[in-house]
Amino acid sequence: MRTPSLCFRQPKPIGHLFLLYILLPGITLGQGGVDPLPVDSPMALARQVTRSYNLDMVPAPVGDRSVMITIIAGREQLFLLNEGTGRWTQITHDDMDHEDPAWSPDGQRIAFVLSDEKSRVVYVMAPDGKDRKAVTPSRVRAIHPSWTPDGTRILFSTDDDLRPPAKNASEIYAVDVSTLHIDTLITGGVNTFPVMAPDGKRIAFRRIVGDMNSEVFVANADGSDARNLTDHPAYEGWPAWSPDGQHLAFAANRNGTDHQILIMRADGSDVRLLADTHGRGTSPKWAPHGQGVFFTNCLPEELGGGCEIMFAAIAP
Repeated sequence: MRTPSLCFRQPKPIGHLFLLYILLPGITLGQGGVDPLPVDSPMALARQVTRSYNLDMVPAPVGDRSVMITIIAGREQLFLLNEGTGRWTQITHDDMDHEDPAWSPDGQRIAFVLSDEKSRVVYVMAPDGKDRKAVTPSRVRAIHPSWTPDGTRILFSTDDDLRPPAKNASEIYAVDVSTLHIDTLITGGVNTFPVMAPDGKRIAFRRIVGDMNSEVFVANADGSDARNLTDHPAYEGWPAWSPDGQHLAFAANRNGTDHQILIMRADGSDVRLLADTHGRGTSPKWAPHGQGVFFTNCLPEELGGGCEIMFAAIAP
């Protein structure tokens, strides 16, 4: 019997990732026909014995860099990808968690949450991890930072998980990166994941409206006139504007079991499933030119656990 071999085709660049095509030739027996694979009586059940936790990959709006979270020794650390060389460099090392990375519009700074058991503070730093500056007070447990399009302010919300699993009231604020002046934008209820539209006129955010229901809302830039875009009984959130401001990607468990990434128009119409994934797909981030969406997908323990970065290309 001829030994089968794998045929590898040249990797094809898709946005920030490479897809590798693998072809398995037929297996022949002498001059005869195909030797069937014994799939009807496997010798054993295979189980996953390794796992990794990679989360929240965010491509820079300009240049060829991305930032991502990887859990090392129980702590969330930030890594920087140079896409020209394919090299990842760890840029945080302290014994704390580094969460919710967000690029400034010019690609020169990264906002993130420095978190431990006592505090959650939004910091800004250079892409190499140097020149850190706290921009929210330590008395405020801040989460989910995102930049305004002009790069002068950072939106954030207060922690809604002070007594998990119960949710508590959380508000949305904007802090001036230079003066550290804070403006209150959205209050009343549980409001998280604020992101401003590319035109600077609207804010999308998640609002919890029931024990098992949250929705994607949109408000004016000053927080007024909040309105429900998704209006669906599922659990929805994690909004992300497309670079042209015409669409929003978000996560939802509309199939009843999995969190998946969906895309809708900015007015809430034309909702479509981006990719049929299984597990917990959240934190969508658009590629800089809108050619696809990165997101985190975590598997349940029975499927091996762990979290990995996914990319779904969008046809022009």
